Amino acid sequence: MIIVGVCGASGSGKSTLAKRIADNLACSCEIIGQDCYYKNYPHLPLEQRMRINYDAPDAFDYEEILGDLRDLSEGKAITRKGYDYTNHLRADTQDLIQPPEVLILEGIHVFHNPALCDRMSLKVYMHVDIDVCLLRRIKRDIKFRGRSIDNISAQYMDSVKPMYEQYIANYINDADFAIMRGGKNIMAIDAISAYLTTKVLAERFEKERGMKPVKAAVYEEDDGGLE
Repeated sequence: MIIVGVCGASGSGKSTLAKRIADNLACSCEIIGQDCYYKNYPHLPLEQRMRINYDAPDAFDYEEILGDLRDLSEGKAITRKGYDYTNHLRADTQDLIQPPEVLILEGIHVFHNPALCDRMSLKVYMHVDIDVCLLRRIKRDIKFRGRSIDNISAQYMDSVKPMYEQYIANYINDADFAIMRGGKNIMAIDAISAYLTTKVLAERFEKERGMKPVKAAVYEEDDGGLE
């Protein structure tokens, strides 16, 4: 299984890029969002859950992510994780993800954990102006996550911007390459798709070669010339 990491600021186009790449591949591909692996605090009231810094690296359960990647790599199916952004609670499903040939893991801190990075064949960083990211985040959070402009502004100043400056902006140094202009960069999508197609074909070839039976050599015993 080939694992691709897509990292960048909130609103940089990570999900869009992942979807475009998946649509461009002629093989099995799954996308997993790091947001689905937020640590869960169902015992806390909503008011306290709303004050948690969800933009910090330690907001995510890396051991759970690594465990799911190990299972997929070993040919085991995993349950699809989910998250309720309105109530700040995990919303996992019973749907199964079967092991794909390509797995795209996207999120703001997917490059934070060294063990996670070590499993990636390709690391991509979305290099997009932070003001553009903010505008995209406002539109997304109002339309899809039921948040108000005041809530978005407060969260941006309290956690999003500080975490970007402290951590996320520096992840570009861990990337194999950076993508400009967001997730609709056609040249980047084509280049990544071509690279992954080559990797998939190579893995298929190695797998098929490993499955071919080895013909046993037959040796006749030498009797030393004795009758």
